[in-house]
Amino acid sequence: MKILVTGGAGFIGSAVCRWLHASTDCEIVNLDKLTYAASPASLEAVQPSPRYAFVQADVADADAVRAVFAAHRPDAVMHLAAESHVDRSISGPGDFITTNIVGTYTLLQAALDYWSGLPAGPKAAFRLLHVSTDEVFGSLGEAGLFTETTPYDPRSPYSASKAASDHLVSAWGHTYGLPVVISNCSNNYGPHQFPEKLIPLVILNAVEAKPLPIYGDGGNIRDWLFVDDHARALHTILREGRPGRTYNVGGANERTNLQVVEAICGLLDEMRPGPRPHRELIAFVADRPGHDRRYAIDASRIADELGWRPLETFETGLRKTVRWYLDNPGWWRPLRDRYAGERLGLAARRVSAD
Repeated sequence: MKILVTGGAGFIGSAVCRWLHASTDCEIVNLDKLTYAASPASLEAVQPSPRYAFVQADVADADAVRAVFAAHRPDAVMHLAAESHVDRSISGPGDFITTNIVGTYTLLQAALDYWSGLPAGPKAAFRLLHVSTDEVFGSLGEAGLFTETTPYDPRSPYSASKAASDHLVSAWGHTYGLPVVISNCSNNYGPHQFPEKLIPLVILNAVEAKPLPIYGDGGNIRDWLFVDDHARALHTILREGRPGRTYNVGGANERTNLQVVEAICGLLDEMRPGPRPHRELIAFVADRPGHDRRYAIDASRIADELGWRPLETFETGLRKTVRWYLDNPGWWRPLRDRYAGERLGLAARRVSAD
């Protein structure tokens, strides 16, 4: 099986490429624009392989995407290419509209043209998996879980752009018969994550004895999913999911942001003790505009129908993550030189259309 992975040099995409290479005999074609958050170093384990090919291209470039389909003839597509940082979407939503919405449309059109011309057998077997987020559902109250039938209620430019892309994928399935599947996942964490997201930012700030910023009162709750568990779930959905179906993927690990940061501090006190406890570096800062209070995923459909369950608890996954960052400064230091952890999206502002 040959799988086209879009965004395969990003955090989740590179984990998917590594997992596919290590756990299957699939051929992998990675299409990635190599934006600021991409890291070719995350793919060192697969780059020498004859089962891996890399194409540097923008998913919103129609000619380039069509050329990839024509040259590589994939059996399936895993669409992960996306701008994903909420804070950046507040400051500059344009890139999110272009990549997440226009890019998804461009991919769908190229996939539809390609799929329509396949012989009967490959056409029946073809799948396009669109990888999305639980943020499209908005903010939960103190109780309840997001299910596959939860109404969409996006609150940020990022989540709105992902909601739009979900609807496009669904429409191409209903209107044109393209065999599509959608997944919505909870917050991912693990090795190789760009250090603008909470967990790697806190780890690296703590290593450098810098303040550990926590938005608002630290009570915002997320459901945390270890990235390798997610990669395994995506392959399961691609292989066994039903066309037209949506599957929620979660780790069943709800934690407040403050609990996450305190857990990181405890692990660093153990693994790399400093002159004082790391939690003394915690600093509460102005909250993110429109910050959703709680996300939590009901992953019973993928468990009941496809047999997937996470293997990592939050404790085991976080320990592996902290250990990896401590052991791999050669990976994160060049990224840290480009982005040192400065605050993004601090205040809502009028955004130019330019």
